[in-house]
Amino acid sequence: MKKFAACLLMLLCVANELRANPYAQNVTVQVLPGWRMDNGQHMAGLRLQLADGWKTYWRAPGDAGIPPLFDWSASQNIAAVAPEWPTPRVFWLNGMRSIGYKRELVLPLAITPQRAGAEIRLRGHVQLGICNQICVPVDLRLDAVLPATGQPDPLVQAALRDRPVAAADLGIKDVTCDIMPTGQGMELRAALAVPRLPGIAAVVVETADPDVWVAEAELQRNGPMLRATTQMMHLAGGAFVLDRSALRLTVLAEDGQAVDIRGCRAP
Repeated sequence: MKKFAACLLMLLCVANELRANPYAQNVTVQVLPGWRMDNGQHMAGLRLQLADGWKTYWRAPGDAGIPPLFDWSASQNIAAVAPEWPTPRVFWLNGMRSIGYKRELVLPLAITPQRAGAEIRLRGHVQLGICNQICVPVDLRLDAVLPATGQPDPLVQAALRDRPVAAADLGIKDVTCDIMPTGQGMELRAALAVPRLPGIAAVVVETADPDVWVAEAELQRNGPMLRATTQMMHLAGGAFVLDRSALRLTVLAEDGQAVDIRGCRAP
């Protein structure tokens, strides 16, 4: 509960801190225009470069992080934008865990255009957190034209290769999730066999509902079997529905490897 209250307070403070932030000079953003793919999508990228000692956060930043927010509403010829997150690292600050990237992040963006064969105007802003000895939110404005052709960008291609591998690629076929109600929400106990990832740094559990807070998972390892136990609460309080098929578990290893697991079954 203390971590939940601290995270909620941090999120409530973000809007005020964004108005005038002298720390924004510690991060710059560049749009990598990218290329149009055979499936009709456009693959572009954001290149975030951070000053020495600073880091930024993954989509699920941990209790000490600030979740990134994207607003593309001012863009033209865009039906959807899907960030393709490369594998993050686990950091610790004042006894609290955060998950993100140091020095540089190239974030691929898979963009679905409304009109095939036409250029895209990518206009909007990104709210994200950066951290050194302190953690602060910054607001980055973007405005770029993405041509209807273009050439594959090596930086974006490298970031795509750095994404967590799919569970099936490591032979992980059976993941179970036992869900039990608690006085304030739910407890989830996941069990999965991860035979080729020694030194597990974290298992991150995400739901399809952004209003569900998920605690850091406690881990137990017994040979190839990994068990992760976490608590969940809805920000509005009270009961909520949890769809096992929509759960996402990311296993982060200490050596930089990661596995992306989509869904789990009842034990």
